[in-house]
Parts: sequence; structure tokens; C-alpha cells
Amino acid sequence: MIDDPMDRIAAALERMAPAPQAAPDFAAASAFVWHIDPDRLEPVPQVARVDLSLLVGIDRSRDTLLANTEQFARGLPANNALLWGARGMGKSSLVKSIHGEIHSKHEALRIVELQREDLPSVGRLLNLLRGAPYRFILFCDDLSFGHDDAHYKSLKAVLDGGIEGRPDNVVLYATSNRRHLMPRDMIENERGSAINPSEAVEEKVSLSDRFGLWLGFHPCDQDQYLEMIRRYCTAHHVDIDDEDLRAEAIEWQATRGSRSGRVAWQYFTDLAGRRGVTLSG
Repeated sequence: MIDDPMDRIAAALERMAPAPQAAPDFAAASAFVWHIDPDRLEPVPQVARVDLSLLVGIDRSRDTLLANTEQFARGLPANNALLWGARGMGKSSLVKSIHGEIHSKHEALRIVELQREDLPSVGRLLNLLRGAPYRFILFCDDLSFGHDDAHYKSLKAVLDGGIEGRPDNVVLYATSNRRHLMPRDMIENERGSAINPSEAVEEKVSLSDRFGLWLGFHPCDQDQYLEMIRRYCTAHHVDIDDEDLRAEAIEWQATRGSRSGRVAWQYFTDLAGRRGVTLSG
């Protein structure tokens, strides 16, 4: 029997406290998604990715990120990377495809997806990854920040690492439509309204400078758009002659008002469905 009131309070709090989280089983999968409330790394049995050879028009970015990831997987120095630019041009697809390519040669390479809204928890995630006998690509897709959004401060924990430093076994790959991770009009507003405009802008704009690699993605031309579709047809055994493919694909692009890798895949999905071909993998 506990007589001391403080001991009773301590015992009650201990009963109310959640059980300690089990150490993540990093051998369970090559990919994980970070969740909070409670904190956990959810294994992803099969990653939604395309073969690296099917990504068209991004050769320079592909080769640069591939070499950086190879270095990292071998335990050598590697840079954090910001993939920025046009929507639908394969930024996130490239990250996932490169992970699959390198993992086939370096089995200890893992990828962990972190949602932008969960950035404040990144310190707890890094503590789980630090010291594990694996190499981790921390992947944050569609990263951007709005006015009065303080989440960017949490990102500095990954890029700079604070006192402890970023774990040697973690590298950050982020994608964004914006080169400086925030709208241009927000940057201009900061310059126009701040007491010290240069300092007000510098704190936020300099965040992107902390990425060692900047990889730009630009809209594709018509030949690249058609080549993307032709490669999808070849990979999935969908038969269509060049004249019909060209006519249909250009009409599809016109109805969307844009031309990108995403639009190419959407047309191909429709084509495969009409031809009775099931897409797998």
C-alpha cells in the first residue's frame, strides 16, 4: 500500500502513460511512412514507383541524384537535395525510382516519407533513425510554406541538425514546385513591409540554400511527351501505331491545357483501359 500522496500521484501517472514504443523493425521493409499520435514508422510492403528508364527529359537531374544516392548508400558523404520546378514532371517519381534502383545493390538503403504537416515531429523521427545500421532517405513531397508558417524552422533540424548534427545515416530529399519553398508574392510582401527587408526575407529564402543539390524540372516539349507515352506502351505491351498515338495523345494534352509526365501517364492509363490491358507494378 502506498501512503505518500506524491507516490500515489506518481503511480497513477505511470499507469496512465502509454507503453513505450517498440523499436522499429527496419528489416520489415525497404520503405516506411512516418505517422504521429502515436509516433510510429509504418512499413510499406510495395512502393508505388515506375522504372527509372521510363522517366524522360530529366536526364541531368536523374544522373546527379543517382550519383548522390549511390555515394550515400556506400557510406560516403552526400548532399541533401531539393527537386523543384514544373508540376507533373517526375520529381517524386524520380526519388522513389532511384531508391528502388540503388536498393537493389545496397540492401541497407531505406526511404522514409515524412508529411509536411508532421515536420514539427522530425526531431523524434531522427532519434529513431540515428544509430540504426541502415541508411535513410528522408523524403518530403510537395514541400512549401505559406505566410506565418513556422514549419520551416523544423526543417532546419534536418538540414543543419542543431547541436547534435544531422545523423550521418540520414539524407533529406524534398520536392517542391517553388525554388525558394514559398510564393514569390510572399517574398515581395516581406521585402515591402519589414523594418529590415533583407533580414526578413533572408531567414526564409536561405532555407533552400541549405540543400546541397538544387535540381530543376522544366515543362517537357511535345517530342518528350510522346516519347514518355511510347515507353509506357512498350513496357506494358500496349499496341498502337505511331500515327494514332500521336493524334490521340496531342488531343488528350489539348483537353488538359498542359503537357507533362503526369498528363502522359493519364493518357496512357486511358489507352490501356480501352485496349483491355491491366497495369501492374
